[in-house]
Amino acid sequence: MPQYYYRAMDAGGQISPGNMDAANEPDLELRLHRMGLDLIDCRVSRAKVVALKRVITRRDLINFCFHMEQLTGAGVPILEGLNDLRESIDHPRFREMITGLIENIEGGQQLSAALAAYPEVFDLTFTSLITAGEQSGKLAEVFKNLSESLKWQDELASQTKKIVMYPAAVGVFVTAVTFFLMIYLVPQLTSFVKNMGNTLPLHTKALIFVSNIFINYWYVLVAVPLVAFFVGRAWLARSEQARYAADGFKLRIWMIGPVLHKIILARFATFFAMMYASGITILECIRLSEGIVGNRVIAAGLRRAAQLISEGQGITAAFQNTGIFPPLVIRMLKVGETTGALDGALRNVSYFYNREVKEMIEKVQAMIEPAMTVILGVMVGWIMLSVMGPIYDTISKIRT
Repeated sequence: MPQYYYRAMDAGGQISPGNMDAANEPDLELRLHRMGLDLIDCRVSRAKVVALKRVITRRDLINFCFHMEQLTGAGVPILEGLNDLRESIDHPRFREMITGLIENIEGGQQLSAALAAYPEVFDLTFTSLITAGEQSGKLAEVFKNLSESLKWQDELASQTKKIVMYPAAVGVFVTAVTFFLMIYLVPQLTSFVKNMGNTLPLHTKALIFVSNIFINYWYVLVAVPLVAFFVGRAWLARSEQARYAADGFKLRIWMIGPVLHKIILARFATFFAMMYASGITILECIRLSEGIVGNRVIAAGLRRAAQLISEGQGITAAFQNTGIFPPLVIRMLKVGETTGALDGALRNVSYFYNREVKEMIEKVQAMIEPAMTVILGVMVGWIMLSVMGPIYDTISKIRT
């Protein structure tokens, strides 16, 4: 479908520009009319420009799921619920998407099939859960679970940013201070020490040597990390083996790796429990979870577990043989398999790991500040010792 840039007027007389996919101008006019807009003029766009205001965020999906949960739970038909939702939102891209959903459902599609036409917004897990809800008649419950899961994902993303962004910000600050000390402050102090004419101690010579490296080769020190970053990205983009090795390395990084591992396991347990409770088979749950975990090492372990289960092994034994799931997950899987309440057992795993992740993030953040303070203290102490030591020796000789 071509994309049209248009200007339209709402019922209040306000003109709103935008862009929308449509088969032709009459189709565009019909789509806008369903959105409560009257077309003024339009033109075909040769390139699709995605503006930030058009991006559908996780919070938009939370509102969508909450709205649909309330309406379907109250017995309101899907089409009426979508029409009500379209009238209540002012997000241009979201309104356009809701219009497309309505048209597809009016054309005879199920809600899950209509959602699947927008894979950039509704992933395979989302549409699979909606399909399971349609088949089981528990669509309102599925929307409720999806809403809670998306809220949890939003909180989880915030926690992940904390553990990555805070150390990165502190690291940038320490690097900037190091450059300032070595390029500006140290040369001024060491030039004074050199003019005193005394024999310089080894640690002072080392400081002068390091400072000269920063002064003469600062561009190399700046360029090397940047070049390494872009080369690494290019390598990861071309090599699946490199991406697998990188994902394995992420799980082994000191302090950050264990937290990331628990975040992934909490995400897996939450979605697996939700899908299983919705009536999706275990093998299908595992297959869908491969795309959720976001780590190739864990995904490979899930594929191995699915293969073992398909060969006749029990769920607990299959997951245990992969070697990537800790004893807590194995133990809860065993309890769930024995009692028949696998979803409940996995929700307990998710709850435990969510709580542990929060505690570990707080501990990591609490450790980073004193660690950076120690690093800066050692650096400043080295500079002061290297500069003040020779001065003190000179003063001692004058007294004698």
